[in-house]
Amino acid sequence: MEKAVAEAEELPKAIVRRVVKDKLSHCAEDTDFNVHKDALLAFSESARIFIHYLSATANDICKESKRQTISGDDVLKALEEIEFSEFLNPLNASLVEFRKKKAEKKKGASQTKDVKKKRKLEEPSTDKNEGSESKQDENDEENGIGGD
Repeated sequence: MEKAVAEAEELPKAIVRRVVKDKLSHCAEDTDFNVHKDALLAFSESARIFIHYLSATANDICKESKRQTISGDDVLKALEEIEFSEFLNPLNASLVEFRKKKAEKKKGASQTKDVKKKRKLEEPSTDKNEGSESKQDENDEENGIGGD
C-alpha cells in the first residue's frame, strides 16, 4: 500500500501528540487524555493542509508586493485573508516576543564578539613586544653589550 503523503511532508508525530495533549490538558487539568492513532493522524494531516494553504496565501501576498521572501507580516495578512483573524492577536504577541528575544540574543552575541576582538587585539600586541625585547636582549648578549 502506498502512502498518500510523502514522509518529508509529514509533521513529526511526537510533536503533534505533545501539542494535542498540551491543549487538551488545559481544557481539563485533572484528566489524563489518550489520543487514538487515527485522531493523531487526522490532527497531523489537518495541520499539514492548513500550513500548505496558509503558506500559499502568504506567498501570493509576497508576490503581489514583488518580493521573494515571505515575512511574518505576510503570514499575518494571509491569516486575515483566509478568515482566521481570531489567531492574529495571539500570533502577533508571539511574533513580538520572538523578535525581542532575537534582538537580545543578537545584542549579546555582538557584545561577546566585541570582547573577543578586544582580547585578540590586545594579546598579539603584548606578545610581539615581549618577543622583540627578548630578541634585543639576545642580540645584546651576543655582541657583549649588557645592562649589568
